[in-house]
Amino acid sequence: MNENILIRKELLESVDHLTDDQLNKRVNNEKWSIMQVLEHLYLMESKLVKLMTKTFKEAPIEVISDKPIHLATNRAKKVTSPQHFEPTDQYITMDEMKEKLKQSRKSLLDFVELTNDHNLEDKGMPHPIFGQINLKQWIPFIGVHEKRHIEQIRELIEEFN
Repeated sequence: MNENILIRKELLESVDHLTDDQLNKRVNNEKWSIMQVLEHLYLMESKLVKLMTKTFKEAPIEVISDKPIHLATNRAKKVTSPQHFEPTDQYITMDEMKEKLKQSRKSLLDFVELTNDHNLEDKGMPHPIFGQINLKQWIPFIGVHEKRHIEQIRELIEEFN
């Protein structure tokens, strides 16, 4: 979980020098704005934690081997976001987004606290690339996924310059 905290800090630091207008500007219609990337991360974390909580409480016990989730940082492999993690075109200020990200992170920390004394390796949820991932791996996956998008944000900033 500490790694997720450091990655979130890096994420916020990567955009702290940008204005709300810069954050909401799209380089082109094919790419998300930086704010849309941040919104995607918020949507993903908040919805994943709800699914993880439901899975923890209701899913049957099964054998789920660890997956190479670190490969998710490889931006050479393009992945289309599931529709329920797609950002809107709404103008969002950084203050608003920081509050949303704070809420979604709190929900993740609450999940970690709730499940602290439990085995999370024997309950899992599907991932579109890796297949069934156990709940223990879903926690660091959220950070790995953010790391992937930090690279995307850096690429977008480069395209602005």
